[in-house]
Amino acid sequence: MAVSPPSPAAVPAVPAPRLDRLGVIVALLAMAGAGVLPFAAFKANRIVPGDPLSILGALPSGQAVLLYGVIAAGACVAVLRVRNLWRLAAGLCVIGALALMLGAAASFLTPDGNRVARVSPAAGFWLLVFAFALMVADALARLRPGPWTRLALLVLIASAGAALLWGGVWGDVSILREYASRGAAFWAEARTHVVLSLGSLAAAAVVGVPLGLFCHRRRRLRIGVLNVLNVVQTVPSMALFGLLIAPLAWVAAHVPGAAALGVSGIGFAPAMVALFGYSLLPIVANTVAGLDAAPETVREAARGMGMTPRQVLFGAELPLALPVILTGIRIVLVQNIGLATIAALIGGGGFGVFVFQGIGQTAMDLVLLGAVPTVALAIAAAVVLDAMVDLTGPRKARGA
Repeated sequence: MAVSPPSPAAVPAVPAPRLDRLGVIVALLAMAGAGVLPFAAFKANRIVPGDPLSILGALPSGQAVLLYGVIAAGACVAVLRVRNLWRLAAGLCVIGALALMLGAAASFLTPDGNRVARVSPAAGFWLLVFAFALMVADALARLRPGPWTRLALLVLIASAGAALLWGGVWGDVSILREYASRGAAFWAEARTHVVLSLGSLAAAAVVGVPLGLFCHRRRRLRIGVLNVLNVVQTVPSMALFGLLIAPLAWVAAHVPGAAALGVSGIGFAPAMVALFGYSLLPIVANTVAGLDAAPETVREAARGMGMTPRQVLFGAELPLALPVILTGIRIVLVQNIGLATIAALIGGGGFGVFVFQGIGQTAMDLVLLGAVPTVALAIAAAVVLDAMVDLTGPRKARGA
């Protein structure tokens, strides 16, 4: 007796795997970085263009296959809708593997005893790092870690990077060879860059927060002050640096003691003044916005308790406005870290010295020596100040 096959309705449907839209983009970028673009470039010296090499050409076959496998596994995790913690771990693992294999490629390609040849990361390496950094950022956004968790993750990543640099893994990579011949100058310019960024921020906070309080109390003057600061903000940085040369040179020549304090037409002084000018608008505007956002009921309750206007300001309004003020300070710090690079064009120092020296010498490895720490410093500053904003905000909003 023949048995009839089960009807289609009786066969359970196998659910199709759900795909993550951003993960598909990450996987496509990873495919382009690993299969189309070069992973590293070998140069006979620091200024020649160099020969682009794929992963198979830059690494021994075993390491190349291993790296392809790690990238493929990371792309699969990105595409599928898996737990966000797994996505975060997979993205960090792929980025770590890329960093380790770049150091291995530099050691493999550089002839023994050759101190002139350079092995640089190529477009494929940077695209792969960008793709999986995007995956890490997306996983963190979905996980919504608290401020202390974000700070701990920053410390962990910084420690891993320090171990990579000081452990000798990247000893033959071009950017480290540039650093080897400029170590003392690098740390001197790093100090200058930090002083420019933090010094201008501190001066702007000392002036900007009281000015914001004044604008909050005197609403008729608010529009005029903010419009003036808006005009300063719209002036291109190079133009502002140039505009400051003549007046500061006059001050150095005619004001007793100004030159002894370091004031001059070019150098550190105009860079500091320009960064100070750019810093005022976000701090003043956020101070005004934070104070305006304080609920009127809070002010009435404070006055009903017998508080003086000064006590209302420092005991109720400013604590409520502090997260918004810190957000303005965060914007300023990240902005100043980037703008301080341009200050090197007028002798202000900072990491921009290496950037513009590299451009002038057609040495992209020297450009990276100035650009990479600038980006790392800006990201670290953003993470730290974002955590501070969360810690000063309402407890229920922390981690959001």
